[in-house]
Amino acid sequence: MNQLITTVERTTSPDDSASIRFRCNICGDYSRSSLQTLRNREAVSCETCRSTLRFRAVINGLSIGLFGRQIALPDFPIRRDLKGIGLSDSDVYAKGLEQKFTYTNTFLHTSPRLDITDIDAAPFKEADFVIASDVFEHVQPPVDIAFKNVRRLLKTGGVFVFSVPYVPGTTAEHFPDLHDYKIDSRDGRFVLTNTTIDGRTQEFQDLVFHGGPGSTLEMRLFGFTDLVRHFRAAGFGDPTVLSFNAAQFGIDFTGEACSIPMIAHAIDGLEQSRGQASY
Repeated sequence: MNQLITTVERTTSPDDSASIRFRCNICGDYSRSSLQTLRNREAVSCETCRSTLRFRAVINGLSIGLFGRQIALPDFPIRRDLKGIGLSDSDVYAKGLEQKFTYTNTFLHTSPRLDITDIDAAPFKEADFVIASDVFEHVQPPVDIAFKNVRRLLKTGGVFVFSVPYVPGTTAEHFPDLHDYKIDSRDGRFVLTNTTIDGRTQEFQDLVFHGGPGSTLEMRLFGFTDLVRHFRAAGFGDPTVLSFNAAQFGIDFTGEACSIPMIAHAIDGLEQSRGQASY
């Protein structure tokens, strides 16, 4: 097993242009990145596997949730007895998870298919962990169904590794009455037309897409207060926000005020919700 480094090596003064050396906890290789890039949630910062801060934080959260400590994915024990489900996980880390666990990466529109809003026919059950990284902001309302279905997929004590963009306070639902809708292009812009369940017609412009039109439409901007409420109502303990830095793995959330990944454990009906839910 490779020994983890516990400090970062700086080749210049500690400003945003500083060159940082770290061991990527996804591929296991050592890499260099500027501090500015390293702290960008979506910027590629591993030279080998092209992982991002978010991807490394997700795997670090899974390590803490399953094993109670921070381990790089290549150093995870092989545990075929542990079952995991990914919701459109990135190949950057999904392939590594397949080598360690009985893990299935699922998708909304292709096989193996899983619609987290309707899991009655899903063959997945009694999972030890579920990963949903930047998925729930795209789920059609009401989103509380998705949280409850993740709990149904997990065994008691199972780990939910979760990330979305969020802000303090309450959630802003962009289309609270979404029912029968379509997205068209008009004068070079996308327009959403919705027919509500009671027959009203609504039209929305200035749509926000993450990576392109289609299933990447932003349905909401979560508020942290509402996220905690969703976790509790679905049968989870309070989420632990992974806001601490893990310099050895190139995980540095300095200056990040929101959108930090978190983990929550599935509890039974008799347990009290407890954890580190704070913003």
